[in-house]
This record gives sequence, structure tokens and C-alpha cells, in this order.
Amino acid sequence: MTARRAKPSSVTESFVITVRAKPRSSVSALEPENPGTWVARLRSSPVDGKANTELIALVAKHFGCARSCVSVISGATARLKLVRISGTTTG
Repeated sequence: MTARRAKPSSVTESFVITVRAKPRSSVSALEPENPGTWVARLRSSPVDGKANTELIALVAKHFGCARSCVSVISGATARLKLVRISGTTTG
């Protein structure tokens, strides 16, 4: 008789943050502003989605996840954005 091992269950966790984008800044940085709000200083200009691409990379680097786990869910063409960060953890 063979012993069966239980597979670890995977739980997907995600959260949403509010980000105020400041394009054409001299330095790229993500900083907390008010409770629940972040300021993203982006070097890119908001042309052809370059600022959103830089924002996604900046948020992914700050929270230690892949860029594919970060998405802009609201405000793609506005300065105030809702960004979802999702990742998979095993437990």
C-alpha cells in the first residue's frame, strides 16, 4: 500500500492600493502618503502607457512580486489610480 501525501493548498491573496501618479519626476519612487494612499513619482511621461508600465514595475519591485501580479484596475488615464496586487502563497 502506498502512502499518499496531501498537496499543500494554495491561497491567492490580493489587495488594492490607491496611488497618486506624478509623471515626469526626476526620480522614480513609491512613497506612502496618507494611510492607504501612495505617491508614485515616475520618470516617464504619460504617453502611450509608458507611465503605467513604469508604475507597474515600481509597485512590483516595492512589494516583492512579479509584474504580472500587479494591474491597474481603475484610473488608467488619470493621476489617481487603483492598483491591485495579487500573489500566490502556499500554506
